[in-house]
Amino acid sequence: MKSRRWAVLGAPVDSVAAPAGGAPFGTERSPGRLRELDLVSRLGAGDLGDLEVRIVGAGRDPVSGIVGWPSVAETTIAVRAAIAAVVAGGHRPLLVGGCCALLMGAVAGARDCLGRVGLVSADGHVDLYDHRSSATGEAADMPVAALLGRGWPPLLAAMGPSPVVVGSDVVVLGARDPQEAVDVADLSAQLALRVHSPAEIRTDPTGLGARAAAAFETAGTPFWLHLDVDVLDERAFPATDYLMPGGLEVNQLAEMLTPLGRSGALIGVSVGCYNPDKDPDGTCGQSLTDLLVQVLGQPSAATAP
Repeated sequence: MKSRRWAVLGAPVDSVAAPAGGAPFGTERSPGRLRELDLVSRLGAGDLGDLEVRIVGAGRDPVSGIVGWPSVAETTIAVRAAIAAVVAGGHRPLLVGGCCALLMGAVAGARDCLGRVGLVSADGHVDLYDHRSSATGEAADMPVAALLGRGWPPLLAAMGPSPVVVGSDVVVLGARDPQEAVDVADLSAQLALRVHSPAEIRTDPTGLGARAAAAFETAGTPFWLHLDVDVLDERAFPATDYLMPGGLEVNQLAEMLTPLGRSGALIGVSVGCYNPDKDPDGTCGQSLTDLLVQVLGQPSAATAP
């Protein structure tokens, strides 16, 4: 697939859900903070601003079981339409969140334009819970399940024809939550997801990333790349809400993502779960900005067609 210019779009959402009218908090502040750190200019990207989206509402909706319903559906629909428009316009979207709830609309929008698409998710979690099995009810627990056609039917309807992706077109890199592993390991296997642990990645991060990219290139299937910063070890990146030990170091993540970021099959990228409220000196935000520029800022990605 021909390289296209990056277009940065913000999705300032936090699936913990905000009180309506309250000040921005948590991951909602991430798009603005990354702009302050010159992400857009350093990538040579266009800036499409932020979508007017927010997940609001206290507690789990009694019918859907999802925190912030129906604003989760409204957000998904808005993200889906925006990503479809960017892809149709000849650019590659860099969707900056916000939390991982944005992934549902992002991949659905890419699918709307391109048909069959794959997903590579660098994430400390597989995100295969649904509206019933999630302990929190947060939409950020559910995006991969929903893309695979599992979840609250009105949420699936917000993404269009279901499933958006098939399990054999999903690669998860870095999942390590022990409770989630107990809960969803059998389901991951049933759905044919390819899930690689941090231990596997550490043996050859560049090679694993290259093999993942090559599989989509060989199949002729364009893929979306998602980064949840909790794939990093809690000591390497403490500015996220779900801290876990045993994750990757920043350099290992960069080595793994670089062949994916430079693949001609890459159609778009999303970034989630950076919380500026937990980054008072900006160290984590700077590290994340540097990582994205390193992985995505090659000349071919920064040049308009």
